[in-house]
Amino acid sequence: IRFGLPEPRNISLKVYNLLGQEVADLSGGWHDIGFYEITWDSRNMFGEQVASGVYIAVLTDGRERRTTKMLLLK
Repeated sequence: IRFGLPEPRNISLKVYNLLGQEVADLSGGWHDIGFYEITWDSRNMFGEQVASGVYIAVLTDGRERRTTKMLLLK
């Protein structure tokens, strides 16, 4: 999951299933200006592998919310 920040921001990057349930919390906290790439290893918050399917990555910074649809195939 790639994203860029034009100024330092406190961000949150989470993955949800299509039912709206949080699956994973990938990143949180302050990040400097720049481009970032975060890899999701297809594990949930408990370290278990999730099923193949469609997931939504949600990046929020307090001002904006960006979503990306992802297809996980095993």
